Amino acid sequence: MSDLVPTSAPRNRTSGDRDATQPQETAKREIQLDATTTVDRGEAERVQRLVGFSSDPNGGNPAGVVLDAVGLSDADMLRIAADVGYSETAFVFPRGEREHDIRFFSPKAEVSFCGHATIATAVALAERDGTGRIDLHTRAGLITVDTQVDGSGRPTATLTSVPTSVRDVEPAILDEALAALGWSGDDLDPDLPPRIAFGGNDHLVLAVSTREKLAALSYDFDRLGKLMADQDWTTLQLVWRESPELFHARDPFPPGGVVEDAATGAAAAAFGGYLKHLGLVTPPTAFRIHQGFDMGRPSILDVEVAADHDRIRVTGTAARIQ
Repeated sequence: MSDLVPTSAPRNRTSGDRDATQPQETAKREIQLDATTTVDRGEAERVQRLVGFSSDPNGGNPAGVVLDAVGLSDADMLRIAADVGYSETAFVFPRGEREHDIRFFSPKAEVSFCGHATIATAVALAERDGTGRIDLHTRAGLITVDTQVDGSGRPTATLTSVPTSVRDVEPAILDEALAALGWSGDDLDPDLPPRIAFGGNDHLVLAVSTREKLAALSYDFDRLGKLMADQDWTTLQLVWRESPELFHARDPFPPGGVVEDAATGAAAAAFGGYLKHLGLVTPPTAFRIHQGFDMGRPSILDVEVAADHDRIRVTGTAARIQ
């Protein structure tokens, strides 16, 4: 499965060079952008802006949401996503009552599935149509989302992922990933082995043995981006286990032109599947992921692992950006 429309490589950056949530310049790609093309006012007014996985607009992962994308071409959606400038923008195409097709674009490419934009979209739909179940047809498969209001009156959404899976990573590929991160095998937690985990997209899971190592992340953007493009990975899921119920995560996202994702629902689902498939948890169980804290955009992702199937549930809040 190809998760991303091929692009040319962005310029070299590391997590310390810039605001990690902001994309780099849009490269020429299969969906071409004319140098003179701009987003008109009508298109811009279609876009709602929310954060996923936080009730604070200063936290979470920002996403653009277009609730009625009927009539927009691929080039239109890419242009709008580039103009919005978030790691992803979601485009909704109504299919029926509480059933929609949805597509996700980063500023550089189409992505088959995006968790935080799904949460943001579901909350926006719930505000318009009322809470309840929503069926979203993505390029990765059917995603069901249950929306509700929590005890504090905040809208929340729970997505149920496509079936998850896990496979081994070749030693030479792992060595290249570690080199791009500036890590060595000695930095890894031996109880959480490296694997490629799928939860709508592929993510390389690497667990470090100390919180300090995760906090000090600084990597070779070009080198890692090339490897990820070659391997068709969407993000790296870099984690540290504080306890069985709490993990800390950071997610480099060079394929989308973004140094780091503040909250990655697809990777959280993949990680839940990783823990289950490797027998590292006893389902049914639940745990929490703290992501974005090291980049100043705290995000909370609650993950549920079922005993009787391989679909993972990921819950989060959303808030509008004023």
